[in-house]
Amino acid sequence: MGQTFTLGRLAGVRIGVNWSVLVILALITVGLARGRFPVTHPEAPAWAAWVAAALTAVAFLLSLLAHELSHAVVARRHVVAVDSITLWLLGGVARLRSEAPDPRAEMRIAGAGPLVSLVLGGLFAGLAVLLRIASGPGLAADAVAWLAAMNVLLAVFNVLPAAPLDGGRLLRALVWWRTGDQVRATLAATTAGRALGWALVALGLFLVLTGGGLGGLWLALIGWFLIAAATAEGGEARLRETLSGVSVGQAMSGDPVTAPASATVADLLEGPAYRYRHSAFPVTRDGGEPVGLVTLHRAREIPGERRDSVRLTEAMLPLDEVPTAAPGDPLAALLPRLEAAPTRRALVLEDGRLVGIVSSADISRVTAWLTSPAPGGTPR
Repeated sequence: MGQTFTLGRLAGVRIGVNWSVLVILALITVGLARGRFPVTHPEAPAWAAWVAAALTAVAFLLSLLAHELSHAVVARRHVVAVDSITLWLLGGVARLRSEAPDPRAEMRIAGAGPLVSLVLGGLFAGLAVLLRIASGPGLAADAVAWLAAMNVLLAVFNVLPAAPLDGGRLLRALVWWRTGDQVRATLAATTAGRALGWALVALGLFLVLTGGGLGGLWLALIGWFLIAAATAEGGEARLRETLSGVSVGQAMSGDPVTAPASATVADLLEGPAYRYRHSAFPVTRDGGEPVGLVTLHRAREIPGERRDSVRLTEAMLPLDEVPTAAPGDPLAALLPRLEAAPTRRALVLEDGRLVGIVSSADISRVTAWLTSPAPGGTPR
């Protein structure tokens, strides 16, 4: 699930928001301000209901963030780096740079989110009780009680055994543990995700046809997102299966065109040496030591009057933000990091020297070759 815009970084993890979160915030605010609060508290002024609804929506967004951060914290304890967190319609997605090392780690990482949501639900419930004891059943107590119920509902929904939900990860860990086949486990979880998605779409359309209105449309929308996300995840699993046995060195483009760290942005954009079909260039110091990767897109973002003075080291992505691999590494293991990288490219290093680059185009080329019939019509 892609990020529509970025909020910033928290503990080194990029926090992003998908456009669907704006829909959630709007629906929660309008639903509470014009639906729940006027019914439960008709004496409250309209402006107070709207303020309470907006604050409740923001608090729910922070609850989603806490849910996803728990995945990141547990993942890091299992030496799995976290690239970003994207909040979206069904909660959020923590994008990991690598797979969990074993089914037990997968289960712990997946289970952390629902557990945190349950804990938050209990804390909000306790706070709601205290507010009612202290000041009676006011707007604040009602808003906190709603947050308690929603966090519990979020935890319960997320443990449904269907990808991309946390329950899908738990199902994946179980199948992985039973079969020892990670790809088969992923396909089982994504199949369950599509099945649940289609069931929600069918139920939603049925409710619409029988007078369910917005509730039915809401279910159908959730189902559609589940289908799309599960299908994408299943495609990635099949791709990893196709590429099993292929090394990074077999897929990389060797001897890539590089740009010196001492060059300016103007040198890159105007120099004849860089007028290739490439859109990204590894940046190297004297002696060929790689220090980063610069894209034409990032270079063109530098204002024209500054391009003669800005060095590529200022415009590039530093090496620690670019995926790297050795020629003998499995290509399938590089895929999650390549997908998470903003440039969709990885540098191939051998003994600290740059020997190649891997891009999405290289992956497509290898995949097309592997899936095409060999001479005589037999599979490769």
